[in-house]
Amino acid sequence: MNTHASPPASVPPLPAEAFAHVDHWVFDLDNTLYSHEAKVWPQVNERITLFLLELFGLDGLSSHALRRYYYERYGTTLKGLMEEHDVDPDDFLDFAHQIDLTLLDPDPALGDAIAALPGRKLILTNGSRGHAENVAGKLGILHHFEDIFDIVQAGFLPKPERATYENFLAKHAVDPGRAAMFEDIEKNLIVPSALGMKTVLIIPRTPDPFREVWEQAAIEAGHVHYVTDDLTRFLAPLGREGGAAGQGA
Repeated sequence: MNTHASPPASVPPLPAEAFAHVDHWVFDLDNTLYSHEAKVWPQVNERITLFLLELFGLDGLSSHALRRYYYERYGTTLKGLMEEHDVDPDDFLDFAHQIDLTLLDPDPALGDAIAALPGRKLILTNGSRGHAENVAGKLGILHHFEDIFDIVQAGFLPKPERATYENFLAKHAVDPGRAAMFEDIEKNLIVPSALGMKTVLIIPRTPDPFREVWEQAAIEAGHVHYVTDDLTRFLAPLGREGGAAGQGA
């Protein structure tokens, strides 16, 4: 049965038994480990649109439409540009992630909740390692993660492609039957659920004007086991004695 969160105050306590078997904790990065109110992802979107504008000489509206086309057809704008225009992925990633993290504050409460989780913690992102390190570093939680599996290690094949999850699991020797996946995009939980992972969908606490309404909904689906709008509060009852033993150096 799914647990759905509305306002944070109404989130019921989650039985620790539901995750008692989990000792591999896998987190998406953007809009999962931080709130959209930090204005991080909108900056990345703007940089991607600007990249298309400069590359093709388009206006802003046309660049935005092209970005959406690539995203819907290939999963990421980068994959579309590589497939159709042989764009250098390093150039794209460096450009897209030149953003200001001023509004992203350290989150010691989230860090404590992650540290208390028993076992290993990993980041699985469609972004770059550098971007993940910068964001998690600014949040003050980077040291809790053993490693980051980014779009480069995925061979530029983004989530929700099954091969990307399989490559991630193989590289880090993760048993999906003992793992949990935390994501803000519902379709990215389909494969993890099919592989045997516990899945948690992260939705925004307040409406995100930069995303479609349907992308922010508390989806009821077999592959979405739990929904929350407060990751820290969700994780708190899952921490157990000795949980920090598996964190990164």
